[in-house]
Amino acid sequence: MGHYFDDDVATESRRRAVVLAVPGLSTSLVTDRGVFSPDQVDRGTRYLLRTGPHPAYSNTDIVDIGAGYGPITCALATWNPQATIWAVEVNERARELCLLNASNLNLSNVKVVAPDEVPDGLLVDRIWSNPPIRIGKPALHELLSSWLNRLRPWGSAHLVVHKNLGSDSLHRWLEGQGFVVVRRGSEGGYRILDVTHSDPDAVNEAQKQ
Repeated sequence: MGHYFDDDVATESRRRAVVLAVPGLSTSLVTDRGVFSPDQVDRGTRYLLRTGPHPAYSNTDIVDIGAGYGPITCALATWNPQATIWAVEVNERARELCLLNASNLNLSNVKVVAPDEVPDGLLVDRIWSNPPIRIGKPALHELLSSWLNRLRPWGSAHLVVHKNLGSDSLHRWLEGQGFVVVRRGSEGGYRILDVTHSDPDAVNEAQKQ
């Protein structure tokens, strides 16, 4: 039996539907065994989608790291129809579901990719993620570093992490890497962290979005 953060999941498929209800979007999404939170859109993701920043219409590229079956991706693509939403996911079954869910919603601005399919020179305006904490701290730090370094100077990342899974230590680590980190909110133990470049002009520009 594989983990949801594995590329190839050996768990027998058993699809079902779950409800995604966030501002501007109420729909059902197809899920399956062997992916993250298959029985419902998890609480952290729902909190991020309720509390994250309003869409910025200047965005051209937004990435959902660890997209799973696509709740964040589908919301972002609905809110930002002019932007390309990159749904990055290691789990092949989850990628198939994410693509299916985006297609069912007629979201033509979604690109579902494996990590090694991301274009080398891609720069992004926004990162949204309920990151895969259970891959372990070293792997998580490497993952986040690689994506935060793709942020355009005015860009920002919005991460949701539970305090029992290390949100506060992640906050400190990000600051130690030279980023500006602001806790946007906290609910039920979940923290939303807004991350921007440390350059003051870049931070001021990001806060206008």
